[in-house]
Amino acid sequence: MDDQTQVPPAGPGATRPALVGPDSLATRLPPHLWFAVSAVFHYLGPAFAVLLFPHVGVLGMAWLRIATAALIFAPLTRPWRTFARAESRTRLLLIVFGTCLAVMNCSFYLALDRLPISLVAAIEFVGTIAIALVGLRTARNLAALAIAVMGTLLLIDVKWSSDPVGLFWAFLNGTLFIGYIVLGHRVARAGAGDGIAGLGAAMAVAFVVVLPIGVSDALPAFFSPPLLIAAIGVGICSSVIPYVCDQLAMSRLPRSSFAIMLSLLPVTATLIGVVVLRQIPSLGDCLGVALVVAGVAFHKPVADRA
Repeated sequence: MDDQTQVPPAGPGATRPALVGPDSLATRLPPHLWFAVSAVFHYLGPAFAVLLFPHVGVLGMAWLRIATAALIFAPLTRPWRTFARAESRTRLLLIVFGTCLAVMNCSFYLALDRLPISLVAAIEFVGTIAIALVGLRTARNLAALAIAVMGTLLLIDVKWSSDPVGLFWAFLNGTLFIGYIVLGHRVARAGAGDGIAGLGAAMAVAFVVVLPIGVSDALPAFFSPPLLIAAIGVGICSSVIPYVCDQLAMSRLPRSSFAIMLSLLPVTATLIGVVVLRQIPSLGDCLGVALVVAGVAFHKPVADRA
């Protein structure tokens, strides 16, 4: 598969997502705003999910998260139509993307169950640095990345762990997060609306992959309405809102630019800590926030090579 692989455009009678069109929100709002929304929910979702681990288990929570997203996307994007219209190489792209989503979500939760979120986030950020470096072609963007990395290191208190199993899941999650960015950009090249249709198809694949893995752990949620509602909320916050926003940002941002903007994730984590958890940042944290924002602002997007 090369970077020209695209999700086929919707036919005259096909249902297209509501955000499609030249005058839609997808094109009127800047891509950086879509990324900011995704960055906020990137941490809200896991914060709620960890609270549910004792009730539905780690893999049960992953199952409920993916199942919720798949069921929400299904009537909106009609993944069966996307697969029916797609060429064989596009179907393969969507299957690989969906499998990546399923295993990435499971490994992320398995890592969070054993390691501090700061360590998991630090390992995940290593992959985004690699992607950003691949797309850098100017001294200005290299300097921007260096500034953002320095700020991130100040924000993330990286403490190594003696838990080899937890580290395995964290590194697997970090590797698959690279795959999410690369494959997500290939799907997004079809345009904002068709990219979301491809996302819906990939999420259906993810549900098929995870179906036999966590269904037994997820069963208690079906006998407790409050627990089920909470799990659905996690699914919406973790796999619907951020993934849709990522597609809307990816469709208009070069891959390297999107990767360097991911350094904003520790910033949003700090802000959420202040607002939700009343965790006041230190002077070093404030300096880290300032450096990350400065690095992203200094970065100048450069179009990806075909």
